[in-house]
Amino acid sequence: MLRVTLAARLALIGLIGFTVVMTVILAIFYRTTVQENQLTRPSPARLDALATLVERTAAGERQAVLDAVSSPQFKVRIAPGGAPVGGETPQQQQQLRETYAAGLAGRPVEIVSPPDHRASRWFPRIARLMANAIEFRIGLRSGEMLIVDAYTRLPVTPFGLPVGFGAGLFGSIVALLALLVMQRETRPLAQLAAAVDRVDLSADPPPLPDARRSAPEIRAVIAAFNRLQGRLAEMLRARMTLVGGIAHDVRTFATRLRLRVEHIPNDAERQRAVTDIDDMIRLLDDALLSTRAGAGGLSQEMIELAALIAVEVHDRRAQGAPVDLVTDAHARNAVVLGDRLALRRILANIIDNALAYGHAAHVRAALKDGAVVVSIEDEGLGIPDDHRQAVLEPFLRLEKSRNRATGGAGLGLAVVRSLVEAHGGTIEIAAASGGGTRVNVTLPVFQPA
Repeated sequence: MLRVTLAARLALIGLIGFTVVMTVILAIFYRTTVQENQLTRPSPARLDALATLVERTAAGERQAVLDAVSSPQFKVRIAPGGAPVGGETPQQQQQLRETYAAGLAGRPVEIVSPPDHRASRWFPRIARLMANAIEFRIGLRSGEMLIVDAYTRLPVTPFGLPVGFGAGLFGSIVALLALLVMQRETRPLAQLAAAVDRVDLSADPPPLPDARRSAPEIRAVIAAFNRLQGRLAEMLRARMTLVGGIAHDVRTFATRLRLRVEHIPNDAERQRAVTDIDDMIRLLDDALLSTRAGAGGLSQEMIELAALIAVEVHDRRAQGAPVDLVTDAHARNAVVLGDRLALRRILANIIDNALAYGHAAHVRAALKDGAVVVSIEDEGLGIPDDHRQAVLEPFLRLEKSRNRATGGAGLGLAVVRSLVEAHGGTIEIAAASGGGTRVNVTLPVFQPA
């Protein structure tokens, strides 16, 4: 899925908004240009009166008359006789010439686009359109030619662009710079989000660099996150120390109790006491191992998983348990990176559950999509669909076959899940082909860099 940052979204919104506004402005401008041309052009009656006035004025006084009627938008001058009038003109100007000729009392008239020296070399067509200029060449009865250059009153910049275009362009540049600055300011927030995702409390967390050029609020957030990492790491170390100390002392007491239990004269009572002590030690080991997994305290070494599975299966076969193993040829040499004790506890818990509640354990190992898939099936009654995910939670037991009367504190599969996830794998509970339960454990194969 494509991720768009906040700065990119704001930039896109600004770009789209600017494009829409400019499109609307240009559309309105081009739509009204023709109407403005009609409104700013001099009327035929005005030109006829001007031509009559010039004809009646003596030659020496004509320049004063021309200066009096001229303006920046209406320039009048007289050209010597013999200047060309007529010629090929566009169809639109030809129609306009006929309209003016009808109001000029038979005087010859020609309408052309004058050379505009103010037009920009960069945007000549836009400059010519904004100038809205038109030149009337009217033949006088004296043989001379009256030339009238009419310009629109619309303001144009020296570059031939509409006034305000530069302001819009300047505003767009300022907005772009603001977006760049905002992206620079929000970059530490992205680094903070990435640091949160890769928090590893098993080692001293690397602090985020202080963004000295960022806003005080962002620097405060980064400093608070660094302090939080330090407090969490300290709390975790204290927790591990506490759990380790308790585990050591309890194991010592359990060992002493085990020695005293050996002196119980009744064999049945002695065996039950030994079993309770062994279960207590196993429960303690599971809890300690799960805590280490959650804190990232597991060791890592390259382990041939197929050989480890074979050892667990052999140990139970030697005790007469109904366990069988089938290993895919591709999975025999597969190597995983993990903690040996944790991997053995994963296999032991699942196989022992299958033997205790399903009367048999059928173990299969295969290689699939770069991972080793270990499947353990039993021959029991199975687990209902709505309870399969629940049994992975700690201290949760099923009502009938998996209660305290049959043994178990509800931590076995919960510990397995935490250990599997600590190794980057997944665990899935499904129905076996024979009606029992199948537990699939998927562990990634080690890929050397």
